[in-house]
Amino acid sequence: MPTVRTERGCRFFFYSDEGSPREPRHVHVARGAGTAKVWLDPEPVADRTSGLSARELQQVMRIIMDHAEDFRRAWDEHFRS
Repeated sequence: MPTVRTERGCRFFFYSDEGSPREPRHVHVARGAGTAKVWLDPEPVADRTSGLSARELQQVMRIIMDHAEDFRRAWDEHFRS
């Protein structure tokens, strides 16, 4: 499960086995005991969240919005191989 970015106590990552057929582009986030799954297309949208406060989720979404193209590029590069 490659880590794509770490920032403000958050780890952003993909699972190498994202299902068959593969799900659309998304990123998983872990912060302490909290987790989230965020779809990247067409615009970032939180899907599954657990253990994150509203403020923490807002911070996560801000980071993803600020780096959405980097996350998309990392997804494409990782799953292209």
